[in-house]
Amino acid sequence: MEYYVELVMVHPATKPAASRLDSLQRNYAQIETTAMLQAIIQREFSGRVAVVSSFGAESAVLLHLVSKIDPTTPVLFLNTGKLFGETLRYRDRLQDLLGLTDLRAIGPHPADREARDPEGSLWSTNPDACCNFRKTVPLARAMEGFDAWITGRKRFQTDNRAGMESIEMVGKRYRINPLAGWTPADLDHYMLEHHLPPHPLVRDGYLSIGCMSCTSRVQDGEDARSGRWRGQDKTECGIHTNGFTDGDGI
Repeated sequence: MEYYVELVMVHPATKPAASRLDSLQRNYAQIETTAMLQAIIQREFSGRVAVVSSFGAESAVLLHLVSKIDPTTPVLFLNTGKLFGETLRYRDRLQDLLGLTDLRAIGPHPADREARDPEGSLWSTNPDACCNFRKTVPLARAMEGFDAWITGRKRFQTDNRAGMESIEMVGKRYRINPLAGWTPADLDHYMLEHHLPPHPLVRDGYLSIGCMSCTSRVQDGEDARSGRWRGQDKTECGIHTNGFTDGDGI
């Protein structure tokens, strides 16, 4: 009697989440950044991955890497209504320079603004709640339809980020941190090598740039994110710590 074994090819998206995460980490976490991004964008999550970018101090590096692989990759930009004018102009400049064809500016719903922050001053009394409706909620809506998102987070930025993996599972989505192991020197070298323009506020001492109301200059000897929510027990907006479930922003 002869036995036949039917081989069934399993598409990556159909694998159990834990098994797929293990496979992604094993295959890509230690390889060169461009190769990792190429695999994530073109093979593993083709048509189901977005970049989330603040167009802040170091954003040009990740956006340039992605644009060289596929400039049609969706880029989600959170326009909170509290950003520096320099950030909005920098966004437009990079979009044009890098040829990004699917830049999506998202923000809080007008009804949420009216109900939660009619005076626009919530940041001064409850920054967590402000981040929540201006960032977490809009981004959660925008991420519907995507299985993974690419961030520009690095381990050197804060103690909370020091132990993060290059590929993680947060909630029901995969979070890809291709620059996790990059150093400030790596970023500076890449910017110079590829003639990328810095955010105009960097030369004025703003090394991590978010909303105007919650961003200040960084002093000598401070880490890059010390200018965010200065004087408060807050180092993260919240999206990166709760996976969109009930958090307080990016």
